[in-house]
Amino acid sequence: MLEMVTRIKATQKRVARITPRAPKARTGLSRRQTWLATARLNQLPPAGDWFVWLILAGRGFGKTRTGAETIAQWARETPRGRFALVAQTAADARDVMVEGVSGLLSVLDESELRGGSIDTAWNRSMGELYLRNGAKFKCFSSEKARSLRGPQHHGAWGDEPATWNDADQGTAEDTTWSNLLFGLRLGKDPRVVLTGTPRPVRLIRELKKGDTTVLTGGSTAENLGNLSEKFKRNVISKYEGTRLGRQELEGELLEDTPGALWKYEMFNREGFRLKFEDLPDLVRIVVAVDPQASQSSDSAETGIIVAGKDAHGNAYVMGDLSGNFSPSEWAQTSIDAYKYHHADAIVPEKNNGGDMVAHTISTIDRRVNVVPVWASRGKQTRAEPVSSLYVQKKVFHVGVFPDLEGQMTTWVPGEKSPDRMDALVWALTELMLEEEIEPVPEETGSYGWSGWTG
Repeated sequence: MLEMVTRIKATQKRVARITPRAPKARTGLSRRQTWLATARLNQLPPAGDWFVWLILAGRGFGKTRTGAETIAQWARETPRGRFALVAQTAADARDVMVEGVSGLLSVLDESELRGGSIDTAWNRSMGELYLRNGAKFKCFSSEKARSLRGPQHHGAWGDEPATWNDADQGTAEDTTWSNLLFGLRLGKDPRVVLTGTPRPVRLIRELKKGDTTVLTGGSTAENLGNLSEKFKRNVISKYEGTRLGRQELEGELLEDTPGALWKYEMFNREGFRLKFEDLPDLVRIVVAVDPQASQSSDSAETGIIVAGKDAHGNAYVMGDLSGNFSPSEWAQTSIDAYKYHHADAIVPEKNNGGDMVAHTISTIDRRVNVVPVWASRGKQTRAEPVSSLYVQKKVFHVGVFPDLEGQMTTWVPGEKSPDRMDALVWALTELMLEEEIEPVPEETGSYGWSGWTG
């Protein structure tokens, strides 16, 4: 903790030396003027003839604000210009890039919007935002990469490119990136700004090597003064000093963790990521729950993973719904997932709150099938065969799960195992390695019961 505080103070002093003082009052200042008066140097577009500005920084650095401010200024300078907003999902593009706390609507003055108001400028259902000067922003997602093939643009902002559904394919043909790239052909100087947390997926690796790419790095500490105390408790205190913290807080692009059971190449292989519409028929689906010990602000999360198995013995991870929940919240989240996916069971670990999970779920819906299982082996022994399933290419991910995959690739046996990964191990063990699970002792219940009987 002392090391982090020392580093933060040093960063704050350095930033104070190079950052102009913010005005005492915003009266008479536009949002653009306020930004220019308060932005750090590494949040302003770099000089030179570049095509891609790749910002890879820690959480809370101010990446979203930087991306929004950058493309907003391009639009101001380009009457009737066309600009693409690209995220992993359509909801991300809408909720983060446009409507978010640091999104476009927060950096543009209403006087700059078409009709002088959000209501007349923002078409939420179409994902289109218009400025008074005729410039247009259009939302796109990696869920529908081919929707980028036709439109032409003067510039683009891509958020969290490492999480795009086809990021494992890099700059290959007919990906989100390549389709966006071919559409950047309007105006004399089309450019793209990409903002995200560094993850060593193929797309990020290839973009970093580009001759026309300018890379900007940064840490959470640089923007500490603008972060809430809750964020500092929940995120900084949780990850500081860990390898994952180097990625999520320091903005470091990590290679494989020595000794980790999962390697990045497992997630970057061809065909590893699927869309829901490409899923085969599944013969079994479970929702695995690894409950958090308490709901304190610095406690671990409740791991909730949805996975299924097909008739050929392949497994599919379909959802990561983990979070910091109260017991009633994680129970309801698990039940909702159980019903939505028509799952066969909710699977908690008996010797890590399994009775409590079953009881809590039964207070909401007694009809849910809860299957507590007993872990007789250490966590490393349980995780190793699940890791082997990935090596054998028997597991696929339906979409991208950055937090889950981050835990998997940074956990080393012997360390405290993280929540999302624990839930994943239980889901895949129950689906694929049933012989590894011992039945719950008779005096505490029976394996595979339906509901909770008290």
